[in-house]
Amino acid sequence: MISGRIRDREAIIEFDVSAPGQSPQQVEAVIDTGYNGYLTLPSQLVSALRLPFAGHRRGTLADGSITRLDVYLGTVFWHGHQKDVLVLQKADTTLIGMSLLAGSRMTMDVVDGGHVSINSLFSCRSDTGTQWRSRRRP
Repeated sequence: MISGRIRDREAIIEFDVSAPGQSPQQVEAVIDTGYNGYLTLPSQLVSALRLPFAGHRRGTLADGSITRLDVYLGTVFWHGHQKDVLVLQKADTTLIGMSLLAGSRMTMDVVDGGHVSINSLFSCRSDTGTQWRSRRRP
């Protein structure tokens, strides 16, 4: 389980990120359910982690503006496993998007200091101890 807290009406968690094959660094990120990518990191953290450059991508920001973003390759440690992801460089923001949350159940107590928990749907067990699996809707 990944856990965090609500601070100033934002769900915040800490997790490890690294360049592929390098030592991880713990980062704090805001969960953004309106962002459909994996992860954004500020330019100074992208540089400090020495993430390999992967190209450019056009992106639509929350205000509707379209911008060109630099894309890097990163590795996150998510639900006990390493996961290679595309990282967008964003000025001063560390965000987790829906692509990283895919396959997870997130619950939040949305009060200042409230608990945030993210569990993998592929390893959740019900109270009876039986395996639970997510199902696709037809």
